[in-house]
Amino acid sequence: MLGGILILAVIATAWIGIRGFLAYQHLTDARATASDAASALADPASAAELIREVSADTAAARDLTNDLVWKAGEQLPWVGPQLAAVSSVAATLNDVASDALTPLASAAASFSLDSIRPRNGSIDLSTFRELEGAASESASGMAAAASVVGSIDPAPLVGPLRDAVDEITSLLRRAHVAADALNRTAALFPPMLGADGPRDYLIVFQNNAEWRSLGGIVGAMALVHTENGQLTLSAQAASSDFPRYDDPVVPMTDDEIRLFGRQPASYVQNVTQIPDFTRDAPIVQAMWQRQTGTTIDGVISLDPVALSYLLEATGPISLPTGDELNAENAVQLLLNEVYLRYEDPRQQDAFFAAAASSVFSSLTTGSVDPAALVTALGRAGEEHRLMIWNAAPEEQSVLDGTTLQGILGPIAPDEAEFGVYLNAGTASKMDYYMQVGAGVESCTSGEGTLRVTLRSSAPADAASLPTYITGSASFGVPPGEVETIAYIYLPEHSALVSTTLPGQEDAPRLGGGIDAGRQVLVWRTQLAPGAESTLDVTVTTPDTDKLTARITPTAHGVETATACEKR
Repeated sequence: MLGGILILAVIATAWIGIRGFLAYQHLTDARATASDAASALADPASAAELIREVSADTAAARDLTNDLVWKAGEQLPWVGPQLAAVSSVAATLNDVASDALTPLASAAASFSLDSIRPRNGSIDLSTFRELEGAASESASGMAAAASVVGSIDPAPLVGPLRDAVDEITSLLRRAHVAADALNRTAALFPPMLGADGPRDYLIVFQNNAEWRSLGGIVGAMALVHTENGQLTLSAQAASSDFPRYDDPVVPMTDDEIRLFGRQPASYVQNVTQIPDFTRDAPIVQAMWQRQTGTTIDGVISLDPVALSYLLEATGPISLPTGDELNAENAVQLLLNEVYLRYEDPRQQDAFFAAAASSVFSSLTTGSVDPAALVTALGRAGEEHRLMIWNAAPEEQSVLDGTTLQGILGPIAPDEAEFGVYLNAGTASKMDYYMQVGAGVESCTSGEGTLRVTLRSSAPADAASLPTYITGSASFGVPPGEVETIAYIYLPEHSALVSTTLPGQEDAPRLGGGIDAGRQVLVWRTQLAPGAESTLDVTVTTPDTDKLTARITPTAHGVETATACEKR
């Protein structure tokens, strides 16, 4: 009897070993192919053959790890978790290939990115309609698969298997991001492009040379009319076309008024002082309606850095002024050089209008590279330089959980977030010369410290710059110096422990308030050329896995890391 049991054990071990080796080979092949398929989701047609290859390998791996002998082995100590992990990964990847990606491959058989290239100001909407159902199935399947594999307990797994599970989890999450983006695009683009009736969207350009919480003052504006995929630039405006209203155009909360005053809802340049685009965009809508008598269907925000990304897709653009606008010079030209060249604000506004019109024409006439455009938009969104608000709630909800909404607070549910929102303290364009270093310096299970450093890289003779740049001693700030008002939002459910100025004996003198239930510190600095100031803020932290910091997107980016994994 014992001999028979031993023989059966040897046979079972050999059976599992051989089938495990074969399954491993299939999963290795599938993983390599899937890595290409995930990136190919940017162009679904090119992914079709890759998806078929993945499906064949995952089906074979699933069958090899799903028989009675294998399932019995999963009940054994030590070896059981290894076998269960392999079979779970095999089954999940097969579900992805057969249920999540195969419908998309079928729908995308005749799709190419070139089919969404604007031609003569029009985009073919049929492409998005054909992809919508399959894209939705794909995104749901990817989310489920990432959740299943991500829930595998890594503790009992041997090192190589643990690493493989981690790699596949990361791959599935990346693939889900791509599939989710395609799903949202297929659902949102047709209505925004006028598939169900004409729409009007106001594009506002934030000027990072004069900081506001979400980037910069609202400057140039362009009204885009869409109808059946046709895009038309129907009007242009500048902030100088809007008055300072005596009263807010929409009601403000008492907390908002105490922190920001009434300016965000009474003066268009200050709208983005409130660090929540879902709050700001309706204010812009109300101002536009009051000034023009027409109601817009949504607001889209860009800054010159995002514009420089788009220029990588369009290539250089010739302006009526004789200038060439390209990805390398856009930020400097639009945020600094124009003010050195033209002291008359009307000439500046004319330059910005000509630039906006030229870029719009280039984007809609067919000369744009679609793949580069997708990359540019994705990068701008990740950096909070592109934000979209739709007046229709059902369409705005398509953007839930993305950076494109520009909401106050973290996107990921397992994160806590500091907010570092920078605002110019004078009517100047000196923030072009400002540098920012900000990030979570340390975090433990109980506390976290945010460090913010502001530095002026203005030239030593900055006082001699044109008065439109220096602000001409506005608000009592000498020409060439820069005053910054930083609104520092503490993470939700945190409590302030301390604030310090590293290297200084004096304690910081901070204002404060409450916004959206979060404690806000107000830090004022005034820096001469070459000077810098640093503030540390330590708080008790809520029970989350990661502590992050969201910082106002500036002309030159942020110099330090913004996240800390808790130990």
